[in-house]
Amino acid sequence: MGASDNLMTADLADLVRHHGIAQFLYREARLQDEHRFDEWEALWTDDALYWVPANGEDIDPERDMSILYDNRSRIALRIRQYHTGKRYSQLPQSHLRRVIGNIEVLGDEEGGTRVAANMLLYESHRRGQIMWAARNEYLLRQVDGQWRLAFKKVALVNNDAALTTMAFLI
Repeated sequence: MGASDNLMTADLADLVRHHGIAQFLYREARLQDEHRFDEWEALWTDDALYWVPANGEDIDPERDMSILYDNRSRIALRIRQYHTGKRYSQLPQSHLRRVIGNIEVLGDEEGGTRVAANMLLYESHRRGQIMWAARNEYLLRQVDGQWRLAFKKVALVNNDAALTTMAFLI
């Protein structure tokens, strides 16, 4: 086996890994779009953080206001609140479709694999139709042979402006 064979094997392994990560991100988006929040919640690790910054991308979420900055227990609480049927901002539910693209595997670190992707979200609700755009950053981790979300940051393109209700966020 020559050097070019080793490169092709490494390239193939990278391609297979990228495909698996992309499939995971597509599934995560579909579960959100279909309001399948129990299944979506199962994608998170126990030490997960879910962050949607406000007023820029590079703020300190421990000091500055965020749209969301939730740990794993807060994610679970939001889903339990959703199941009560008293989330009136989602009655009726928004019709949602996300498009995930430009997926980049940025590298491995001790806590998992860093990934970034662009996201477009189309929301149709009785209050109107809204298009959201964001750059998502993820820290993914293998748990029992499956990808899981250890961290997700949704940096909305227009998060430095006044935003209409974001009731679709769990």
